[in-house]
Amino acid sequence: MAGSLGLMTESLKASGRSSENLSLPILQGQIKRDPEGYGTEVQLIYKQFNASVDLFQQQAALTFSSVGSETSVAKKLGDRAMFLAHVTPFYPKHLAAFPAQLTDLLRTSCLAMPSGLRNHVAQALILLMNRKSLVMEDLLALFLDIQTLGDKNLRKIAFSHIVQTIRKMSITDPRHNSLQKIVISTLEQEDEAKAKRALVTLCELHKRKVWFGDKHDRVAIAICEACFHTSPRIMISSLRFLLDYDNIDDEDDSDASSGDEEESKQSSQVMINRDAVYMANNKGTSSSKKKKQAKLQRAMRSIKKKQRASSENTPSTYSPLNHLNDAQNFAERLLSRLQTGKNIGKTSERVETRLMMIKVIARTIGRHKLHLLSFYTYLQNYAKQDRKDTTHILAAAVQACHDVVPSGAVEPLFKQIVNEFLHNGSLPEAIAVGLNVVREMCLRIHELMTEELLQDLARYKKDHAHNKAISAASRSLIALFREINPSLLVKKDRGRPGGPIARPKQYGEVTVFSDIPNVELLQESDNDQDDDDVSLPSSDDMEQELIPDECGTEDEAEEEDSNDGDDMNNTEDDSSDVDPLVSCDEEEEENDIDAAETDSESEEDEGEASDSSVEGSGNKEKAKGKKRKIEDFDASLLAADTSLRALKRCAEAKSEQPSFGESDGILSNEDFRKIKELKAKKDVKIALARKGFKVPDSDQLSKKLVDPVKLEAHIRHKLTKEERLELVKAGREDRGKYKSKTAIKQKKVC
Repeated sequence: MAGSLGLMTESLKASGRSSENLSLPILQGQIKRDPEGYGTEVQLIYKQFNASVDLFQQQAALTFSSVGSETSVAKKLGDRAMFLAHVTPFYPKHLAAFPAQLTDLLRTSCLAMPSGLRNHVAQALILLMNRKSLVMEDLLALFLDIQTLGDKNLRKIAFSHIVQTIRKMSITDPRHNSLQKIVISTLEQEDEAKAKRALVTLCELHKRKVWFGDKHDRVAIAICEACFHTSPRIMISSLRFLLDYDNIDDEDDSDASSGDEEESKQSSQVMINRDAVYMANNKGTSSSKKKKQAKLQRAMRSIKKKQRASSENTPSTYSPLNHLNDAQNFAERLLSRLQTGKNIGKTSERVETRLMMIKVIARTIGRHKLHLLSFYTYLQNYAKQDRKDTTHILAAAVQACHDVVPSGAVEPLFKQIVNEFLHNGSLPEAIAVGLNVVREMCLRIHELMTEELLQDLARYKKDHAHNKAISAASRSLIALFREINPSLLVKKDRGRPGGPIARPKQYGEVTVFSDIPNVELLQESDNDQDDDDVSLPSSDDMEQELIPDECGTEDEAEEEDSNDGDDMNNTEDDSSDVDPLVSCDEEEEENDIDAAETDSESEEDEGEASDSSVEGSGNKEKAKGKKRKIEDFDASLLAADTSLRALKRCAEAKSEQPSFGESDGILSNEDFRKIKELKAKKDVKIALARKGFKVPDSDQLSKKLVDPVKLEAHIRHKLTKEERLELVKAGREDRGKYKSKTAIKQKKVC
């Protein structure tokens, strides 16, 4: 190798270029302009790089301190590595082995390298991968390993490169599966440091919605399975991610487009009735206007809340726990680990860790509606008033309740909460929390409440009227049972009668949809449009068209007879200009009219014969009066006959148009959009007309998270005199000196 280096050096000197005077940045720029003219220099630098690697490994074999003190060797090695990484795309044949050689160097000698050299080599590998000289599969495991070296800068470089590279890959890229397999296998290792970096990588990509959704469900399952890792740090990190996923501020959600916000605003504005807005702003007294405006604002808030909750991947409805294939097995394993107090190493789980495990189990039970009856018995040990995290335990108890679990399994826990919190010796804050917990549990399982207990809890409304927190909680409990089972309440607490009495559902009773939800709204709107479009001819119009031809005077009849010949001639002349379809219809109508005329003539003859036999033909005035009455009766019969024919034609025209029930039942996107609009309008009407507690369905309750803070009482207490004076003084800071009205008027005049 020394002989080849001497030949290259002599060739460089003969060409007027010396290897000692070569500047790598300048040479790099010249190579980009003329790659073919600098092949000799690149080969020389590559061989110098190999010599530097050998020298570095020899020094590293002796002592690591000598490598750290010899900064020139590490600096030259790092500079040459960066230079070769930049020029590798221009010389693919000469530098074909360089990427693999640099990767092996970082894998084998990373511990012996100084911090600066490690960063240079890592950046060179990233540059090679960006230039398509390396693939992500070759570097992913290596970059996960080097994050455990304790070098903060190197960990930041490697982690950001992994996340950004995978984020730039397309969703349908098949490399996702191989990359996920590498990271998940690293997570399953017993090495705590490597598993921690793999878990952080999975959580970050899942949080950024890169490895997210049904296509990447194995990532969510791997995060959930990390709860059973042998390392307590890995287990706590996984539990914390599952619990705090709803509170993560996602960057993609914060950078949402303004167009979506405008669309949501427009949709909420369109659905509000204009009459209600006008009445709230222009009709009534000032106090009534304020009430109407507050009512509109409440309706707007409820509609927006529903729209946010109905979106698919919102944080309030999504959780990695949704992707569990066997949620029952997951909850049972976690509960067994919690009950047995399994030792990890030589220490057991702390109280905070047990609390997180309880929350995860409760959310899994609530989301998947599992049967884990021993969990409610386990919670009885923690449902006490003197514990530090009592509200969190009670929130987990509420979260674990659903309509599928039998009430007998939850009843001991429910009774313990009632006996522990709801008695005269409890603190007011504890009574308020207990009433709120009882309300939330009865909202999910109606059979828990008895008539005696409900009437006893309803008395808190008056017995503790001085305490707003307790009275408000008691009123909310009464409002709930007015909707679900008013028969348990006293008559005075049932509210105003008028609507149908609510019937509580039995255990296991489920409402099954046999059709598309809310499709009846579309059918009703179609029926309303049909009723508006189809207008039947009135009887007055028929009489105006038909009766005058038959019920006219005798002179008019003679004139019409005299003009029949002219009319026939005119019709013969105009027959060529008439549409054949129209002429056929006219002929049918004329035949019907002629038939009616013949029937009326026969009836007239019979009537005259009967009159002559009974009264004789002496009195002509009476005969004329009877004839007129008969003619009026005939006209009414003819009008009824024509109206029936018109109704028959309208029915035939309506039957020709296929209704929704007779069609194939396939709805278009326009139909679904219309159903959504009609549902929003219906919700607005209900929200404006409702004066009570709205009971959500079981699916909404299972997806909704129970916040422990909302179970506590947050009532604004009365301010003291000093606090009120401070507020008054704070409001007067920006106000000018007081002046009388006369002084202000004089100042304006002057």
